[in-house]
Amino acid sequence: MSEPLIGITTYREPAARWGVWELPAALLPLGYPQLVQRCGALAVLLPPDAPERAAAAVARLDGLVIAGGADVEPGLYGAERDIRTGPAAVERDAWEPALLRAALESGTPVLGICRGMQLLNVVLGGTLTQHIDGHTGPPGTTGVLGEHTVRPVPGTRYASVVPEESLVPTYHHQAVDRLAPGLVVSAYAADGTVEAVELPGAPWVLGVQWHPEMGADPRVMRALVAASSARTAPAPTPEDATSHARSALG
Repeated sequence: MSEPLIGITTYREPAARWGVWELPAALLPLGYPQLVQRCGALAVLLPPDAPERAAAAVARLDGLVIAGGADVEPGLYGAERDIRTGPAAVERDAWEPALLRAALESGTPVLGICRGMQLLNVVLGGTLTQHIDGHTGPPGTTGVLGEHTVRPVPGTRYASVVPEESLVPTYHHQAVDRLAPGLVVSAYAADGTVEAVELPGAPWVLGVQWHPEMGADPRVMRALVAASSARTAPAPTPEDATSHARSALG
């Protein structure tokens, strides 16, 4: 069985600096591809592109990660912009919904992380709360993750992967408001904030509000990789079935 290929969406920034260069860049924190690689898959980065190319991109993948990042544009769910909502990531707000729709249509496994979970809810018809307190880093800090516990909902896919309450790294100020039709909540924070959502059954689709790429627990990503690996397994041939039957008969 070949290693599954997992695509990860990227930021698009007007300027990034390395060496003597300062140029526009498509970039991603290294924790995302490293976690994919640690879990036994190949990682490929998906910079923003024309939405009409999303289906062709997804067709080459075994799994898809929608990464964290900027706030989702409120217009995508019919809301006016709150003054505390951050600047729009216009290219990502066009590209990533197209990737999600292509993945859902093709049955490609999906993991949404933070913004990715929020966007999954929006694409399927839900809405977001544009600001909540207490889910970023320590008071008075910026760019520092906080931690809190999440409680899995028994019987969900997430609970089958992480059955116990766990401490997770978190940094967000937006959250699910109205849950999209078809999604179910699979984890909550102590204050009732939705921390994970999923689509029951197939395809494998899970969104988490926290940042597993910044923590020590690989189980969520391992589950995505396992689901993606199942897509790379060759279909059994008639010869395989005959050989299996002969073995069973001794």
